[in-house]
Amino acid sequence: MRRRALAPAALAWLAGCETSVLPPAAAPAQQVLAPVAPLAPPALPASELPPPAPREFRGAWVATVNNIDWPSKPGLPAEVMRSEALALLERARQLGLNAIVLQVRPAGDAIYPSTLEPWTEYLSGEQGRAPWLKGEAPWDPLAFWVHEAHRRGLELHTWLNPYRARHSSAKSPLVAPHIGVRQPAAVKRYGDMLWMDPGEPAAAAQTLAVVADLLRRYDVDAVHIDDYFYPYPVQAGGADLPFPDDEAWARFQLAGGALARDDWRRVNVDQLVQALHRTVRETRPAARFGISPFGLGKPERRPAGITGFSQYDKLYADAERWLEQGWLDYWAPQLYWPIAREGQQFPVLLDYWLATNPQQRHVWPGLFTSQVKAASNPWPAREFIEQIELQRRRPAATGHIHFSMAALMSDREGLAPLLQMGPYAQPALVPATPWLQAPTVAAPLLKVAAPRVHIQPAAGEAARRWAVWRRVGGAWRFAVLPAQERVVDAVGADAVLVQAVDRIGRLGEQAIVRLP
Repeated sequence: MRRRALAPAALAWLAGCETSVLPPAAAPAQQVLAPVAPLAPPALPASELPPPAPREFRGAWVATVNNIDWPSKPGLPAEVMRSEALALLERARQLGLNAIVLQVRPAGDAIYPSTLEPWTEYLSGEQGRAPWLKGEAPWDPLAFWVHEAHRRGLELHTWLNPYRARHSSAKSPLVAPHIGVRQPAAVKRYGDMLWMDPGEPAAAAQTLAVVADLLRRYDVDAVHIDDYFYPYPVQAGGADLPFPDDEAWARFQLAGGALARDDWRRVNVDQLVQALHRTVRETRPAARFGISPFGLGKPERRPAGITGFSQYDKLYADAERWLEQGWLDYWAPQLYWPIAREGQQFPVLLDYWLATNPQQRHVWPGLFTSQVKAASNPWPAREFIEQIELQRRRPAATGHIHFSMAALMSDREGLAPLLQMGPYAQPALVPATPWLQAPTVAAPLLKVAAPRVHIQPAAGEAARRWAVWRRVGGAWRFAVLPAQERVVDAVGADAVLVQAVDRIGRLGEQAIVRLP
């Protein structure tokens, strides 16, 4: 990276970036190998080492419900769905994103083969029917997404709706093993949708079983839930219809429960969030658990002038408590308002959540990127460049997530080049999560075959990706390579430094080679 070419704001951001770069060893741990003759010891003086690797979470949601992002419509041949998925991943890589948050459970169903829930109709057009590749066995879309995302150096986060059981856009009937078929008492109709009742133990048990199954079977980087807890209120005659949980509420009272009904509902959701956090930890200690709640906090705790919907009172989501208790690894509040929106100013809301984070979890706000050229109330593309710049001026906010890939795929108002040439011109690693547990990755060996440097992984735990610095004309340039890519183009470089990145984002020891 050429620091002299960066604007002062970018330099300030890089200076504040989290880093796991280890100090250089007093002597090289191993000789760097060359095809013809061994090179001089690779260590560089501390004054010549590159700056810390830039860190920023750059994600995008890919929604499958109602075919918002993928696939483009139900009933497509599997080969077409694969091509569409590859196009999404390629656009993410080209833009400079480093993570995809893929919806794998739209409504008590699945985009992957499962004994717990049926295939979603948003793939085949019929719930329970698997997508097939011509001449092959049934296709596993999630395995495909995980493999292809990692092959491009992207993280893959699995996004689940914890309680929704049937979306209003659904057309085919429920089939086994959907919870609405197996345990209909745990599912309630509310408005034009079906919802798993948070007061029914079977509903929570189902979601926890699905998460544990996902983590055992797929090499995903995180589990992610959104803002749908108790459903958003349905109105009739100008008033909110009550959620039909009378049976569960009556059982609670008969058992001696003394909480008020609203508090009881909040406890139901609290217990699921805490149990999800525990399940992720126990099933795969290196995986992260993320929550993307509605962006406004409790009315009594909001900054002056902030107004609007209360998830605490309507969704029974005590979001502040989850963040304060640290029952998650990253927090992605949906800050779906412009910077200057009166009553919901983006920077004021971001500062609120940053101040409500005593456990110092990652805070990566959700950006409403789909409002660029939206049919109603469109926003200018420049709004999101400014929101990213604003986020970067707050060192405790270390990334963001776009909703959704649809806006980035269609390049609304030239948003893609604005991102590529602006905030994403410099590649970045996902911030490390040091409170998790994962095996460390040893330094690789570097072999020189000019003008290339070949990365030879060390034995033991495999790297998830490579952090690569090349020194060209006295300036260090940074790149991130997928784990499978092991060749560095060193044209014009006089030194190359490579570090392995492990499962929780830590950087391993430096391997450095000087070049003629």
